[in-house]
Amino acid sequence: MTAKNATGRMITIREFAKASGFSPATISVVMNNSPGVERIPKKTKDRIRKCARELGYYPNQFARSLRNNRSGSVAVMVPDVSDPYCAQVLLGIDKALYRSAYLPVLVDIQNSRERFRKFVGTLFERRIEGVIAVANSLQLQTEMLDIFAENQIPVVAIGRESRHEGISSVSVDNKLGSRLAIAHLYELGHRRIACIRGPKEVVDSEHRWRGIRDFAEEVSLPLNPKLVVQLKDTASSSEGGYDATRKLLRAGLDFTAVMAFDDMTAFGVIRALTQSGLRIPEQCSVVGFDDVASAAHYNPPLTTIGQSMEELGNIGVSIFLQASQRPRLNGVRGEAVHRSVSPVLVTRSSTSAV
Repeated sequence: MTAKNATGRMITIREFAKASGFSPATISVVMNNSPGVERIPKKTKDRIRKCARELGYYPNQFARSLRNNRSGSVAVMVPDVSDPYCAQVLLGIDKALYRSAYLPVLVDIQNSRERFRKFVGTLFERRIEGVIAVANSLQLQTEMLDIFAENQIPVVAIGRESRHEGISSVSVDNKLGSRLAIAHLYELGHRRIACIRGPKEVVDSEHRWRGIRDFAEEVSLPLNPKLVVQLKDTASSSEGGYDATRKLLRAGLDFTAVMAFDDMTAFGVIRALTQSGLRIPEQCSVVGFDDVASAAHYNPPLTTIGQSMEELGNIGVSIFLQASQRPRLNGVRGEAVHRSVSPVLVTRSSTSAV
């Protein structure tokens, strides 16, 4: 085994052994965290690692991967790395993977199925050991990840529930979140509430609508069908929220509050209302969902449903690490794991009493 020192010269493990006084076998076990490392005294491991730092010794991971047929890398797949939601989830993924032995490989499909198909082949060629996917967009649906699960590669979808066999998931409790949002407006005295639903193809849309509908039924709050608009695009956006709100305004409908599918939609809602001369929240309150980083700094700061995207990323990595360590039985790693995170209401300046 060889490695490069700080000057770029390759150092063999035998040279390391001669300089440190430890056997090549012991050095290899410690530096590669191989089975049996727990039987080596901590004092010995600390001395070997200190000596490695002083010599600038780094194990040849490429050679190691050839021997054990493992790459030590996990694909972190996102639909659009510039999306504020993705950015915050990535922060949690990065922090959690940093504490592990896995190297994250970022795959940005840029909302393109063609790019996704191209990356699939590349990831298989690189012997990827897992896939952690931020699946908050229709362009990265959980069924697209089946090809990895079918090849016994652990897959975790973050931000969307998965019913696909072999694909684990972690997501927010969408039904509870939308219930908290409409209850907030109801308690402020709003009764004429407009709702902008998410795309039909996105499962979160139905769950959030169910939370709204269930609460409305419980308190006998009428939901005017004319005040319900569905986003037409396959993914939510500020432009989608803007267009949906303009549609409501052109119809001359009377409403005192708007429940947006998510924060990006809410930003478009606020822009459309403001351009129409309506003051927020004095003349119309607006509620979002997700609590992306820019929500607190918008004008006005957005009342929304908070979910810790960083926590979602952290939990997603935890699920992957547990799955990667489970022994395979008849070639199968075990059942998928599904976890849900409870949301909270984050009250800011975009809502007020009627």
